[in-house]
Amino acid sequence: MIPAVTAVRMSGAAHRAELPLLVLGPSLGTTAATLWGEAATHLTDAFDVLAWDLPGHGHNRPVPEEPFDLAALAAGVLSVVDEVLLQRDEVGASFSYAGDSVGGAVGLQLLLDAPGRVRDAVLLCTGARLGEPAMWRGRAAQVSLSGTQVLVAGSTERWFAPGFTDRRPEVASALLRALSETQDEGYAAVCGALATYDVRDRLGEIAVPVLAVAGSADPATPPALLREVAEGVRDGRLVVLDDVAHQAPAEAPERVARLVREHALGEAPASPAFTRAFQELLGESGWDAVWARPGLDRRSRSLIALTALVARGHHEQLAEHVRGALRDGLTVGELEELLVQTAVYCGVPDADAAFRVVQRVLLGEGHEP
Repeated sequence: MIPAVTAVRMSGAAHRAELPLLVLGPSLGTTAATLWGEAATHLTDAFDVLAWDLPGHGHNRPVPEEPFDLAALAAGVLSVVDEVLLQRDEVGASFSYAGDSVGGAVGLQLLLDAPGRVRDAVLLCTGARLGEPAMWRGRAAQVSLSGTQVLVAGSTERWFAPGFTDRRPEVASALLRALSETQDEGYAAVCGALATYDVRDRLGEIAVPVLAVAGSADPATPPALLREVAEGVRDGRLVVLDDVAHQAPAEAPERVARLVREHALGEAPASPAFTRAFQELLGESGWDAVWARPGLDRRSRSLIALTALVARGHHEQLAEHVRGALRDGLTVGELEELLVQTAVYCGVPDADAAFRVVQRVLLGEGHEP
């Protein structure tokens, strides 16, 4: 049984046939538009972007009566991609692929079952095996009995990094609404497919470049699962995104789009020279002057700066300032005390996220957290 898959065109008609084809895969309970919509805006200048919806999700309303597995779902995706390639006069051509969660698992299945068709893949928040079969069968039974609405509360905790629903409530609401509107039969059918999915012993067959992307705060598919993929394929690389959980394309659309472009097109990351003028402006406007003032020592200024960065959720700069604070003489114990205090004054979710950032820095610097 090969289920029908609905294509969602995310590029305008003008000139898209002149661009390389990029296929985007969704997460269970989401739609192409809600998961990939913002990220796609950073991709359509370089790709003809084609996304797809799972059975019973989004624009894809039909749900097969017979069970299907991930290999059949991948075959359905390839069928709809071939229809688009026919329109582009590129029958049988290869394409780039990026998918999140079950969409990433479909990517792995395509790499295995249709060698030569996928030329490069970015696989996000996924794995060569996703959970225990009993868990998926139990989830399917729960949805069949109570509907997808029963999953919304739990998904809020699993899908998003701490603080994301406060920072981007409209994005979180759209994804959770898509979950509640998913057909119960479609959700349960995909759960059934995931219950039998396990390609761990076949990863070595995959020779095309694979970028495995994990969210540091993802409880559903933690970085270890993506590391297994990156190390199991012949040409793999792992990237872990800070302050991201299970819906990476929606939580970090610009970062994900940049990774896709770098991996598929070979675009170089932004060089330090690109930001030099900005950094010089910041120094001239006050940073250098503040850190050179005599009223507080550098250790005290580090504590103040770290607290402010935790409160505002600026985790990339937090990591940089932690390294500087260690050089200025702050001890690991003092960092711990600072973060404990921010839990009271800045909020537990912000402090929890900051603890994970600081722990990664300490491990990287050779300190015992």
